[in-house]
Amino acid sequence: MSSTTVIQSIAGTGARLPPLPTIRDLVRLYKLRAIKQLSQNFLMDERLTNKIVKAAGNITDHHVLEVGPGPGSITRSIIRKAPRHLVVVEKDRRFLPTLELLSEASAGFLRMDIVRGDILQFQTEQAFPDCPRQEWHDKRAPVHIIGNLPFAISTRLLINWLHEMSTRSGAWSFGRSSLTLTFQKEVAERIVAPILSERRCRLSVMNQIWSRPELKFIIPGKAFVPKPDVDVGVVTIVPLKNPLTTVPFPVVEKVVRHIFSMRQKYCRRGVANLYPPELRDELTELTFKIADVDPLARSFQLSTEECLRIVEAYDRLVQEHPDIEHYNHRAPKGGEALVDEGYVE
Repeated sequence: MSSTTVIQSIAGTGARLPPLPTIRDLVRLYKLRAIKQLSQNFLMDERLTNKIVKAAGNITDHHVLEVGPGPGSITRSIIRKAPRHLVVVEKDRRFLPTLELLSEASAGFLRMDIVRGDILQFQTEQAFPDCPRQEWHDKRAPVHIIGNLPFAISTRLLINWLHEMSTRSGAWSFGRSSLTLTFQKEVAERIVAPILSERRCRLSVMNQIWSRPELKFIIPGKAFVPKPDVDVGVVTIVPLKNPLTTVPFPVVEKVVRHIFSMRQKYCRRGVANLYPPELRDELTELTFKIADVDPLARSFQLSTEECLRIVEAYDRLVQEHPDIEHYNHRAPKGGEALVDEGYVE
């Protein structure tokens, strides 16, 4: 096994990591392979992992949570920037030896905790017990989530994190923490899509209500091992100081999901399904009247502000007609309860 990796200087500390085998060497040594069913793809190019970490901004002396580090390629690039505390959450036990090697090598310079578990269950607010909490309207929190996300759970994770952002819980209990994440190129383009874009969808509006998303760069699929069928986009997401609504997240998500449920049809068609048949025509018309939005517009033609006016109109009508709150047009006929399916995919 080769040990030719160049000794790395730790940013701003004068400290150095000892020589370490390359990621390729470690993958061969431990006979690691990406599992397609888990959406695993290894990024071996050190220039690209450095570029991902650079996109996160200044992380020196900050607190970093890395999602799905795998064999540790992005982890090395994070360590080189000398965060105060690095927590990596990895579900696959096969990667623990390579991560432990990095933890031991950097023990004199930073705290690195390895958590074997499911990121969907991880309690981020408990990750950094020594991290100071910032007021929301002050400078950004010194907390960063970075990750090469498994494609299979990336959208679900992002929606969950936006929910926590809206309630200022989880990573956002520390203040305005940032996200730097990889997505399939098409998903990354959806997140940042403006009005009239062919990519504009529920994910676009939900992100733009609570954050400022930015597509930083595209990584060609051939840079990953094994090569995925798609290219990958790196997106940064920074919470807004002043979110565009105070309506609770589940209500916003429910209404926006209905607005975009029939993307090529008039938006009134999707919104109408928020209401039971006996009230549908009346309340749909009233919704668009209150919102002052054209019911014959297509969903991708609506601005974020227009979507929110529909949300607020629906929220007002729910207060006046409490029985419609849990109506679900997809529920089986004759079902006892009409409960909405919720926002988690």
